[in-house]
Amino acid sequence: MRDFKDKFVVITGGATGIGFALAKQFAQKGAHLLIAGIDKGRLEQAQTELASGGTKVEIFECDVTRRPQVEALADFAWKTFGTVDVIVNNAGVGPIPASVIDAKAEDVESVFAVNLYGVWNGTAVFGRRFIDQGTPAAIYNVGSENSFFNAIPEGAGYVASKHSVLAMTVALREEVPDHIDVSLICPGLVLSELARETQEGMNTDVYAALVMEQLLAEEFYIVSHAFNFARISARWTEIEAAFKKYAPRYEGDDEFDVRTLGAKGGWYPGYPDFGPDIPV
Repeated sequence: MRDFKDKFVVITGGATGIGFALAKQFAQKGAHLLIAGIDKGRLEQAQTELASGGTKVEIFECDVTRRPQVEALADFAWKTFGTVDVIVNNAGVGPIPASVIDAKAEDVESVFAVNLYGVWNGTAVFGRRFIDQGTPAAIYNVGSENSFFNAIPEGAGYVASKHSVLAMTVALREEVPDHIDVSLICPGLVLSELARETQEGMNTDVYAALVMEQLLAEEFYIVSHAFNFARISARWTEIEAAFKKYAPRYEGDDEFDVRTLGAKGGWYPGYPDFGPDIPV
């Protein structure tokens, strides 16, 4: 979506941190806003600040882990605006530090409930309505640098939740009709309440401006922190070395490629083969 003027934008977790900074960016581009969250007081504060610049701002209390509340958010959005153009699934929680072995199941589940299932709820509820609406729309999911590599020690539950958002959003991009744009926003360390233990992150407004530039360009991977690519490259270099040693490419090696076989067998017709041609 290359223009947000007079578009109707819903942002979960929109009262603080990255969500609020993105709300300011959308407001600057002329969008009308509905920000959702679990703290009514913070929502009202954010509404007052955003509306002071003349932006139309509505608020709605919503726990994204509960599908009926996300449905109620969507009902309110369409009732209020008549149409909705963008959902930003931003609501998230930080890690509960623990090793993989020592982590409590309930702690991991609580992180997944917000970071994955909350995003999935927003994607499914608004995505279905975008399909039915049939007009240009966008689903923007907030992942993390932790979608690509383990950026934090003793935070596997959090890292796994963000890896899962990556997997889900990549799948979503293949499944939605062409009138729906999909992007994965991947913050590195940003100054926000989610990273309250450090004051060393990127300024949140600076970060949000970088995100907006890429959303307007309709990019899929929304990136920012340059050194992250070094971490990502290290992971893929290790994977590449393993394949070169134990499973090197050869002529006709697509004989066991799941998509090649699926296309021949009609298992999942209609799925595009994303990415450039892959030579042997």
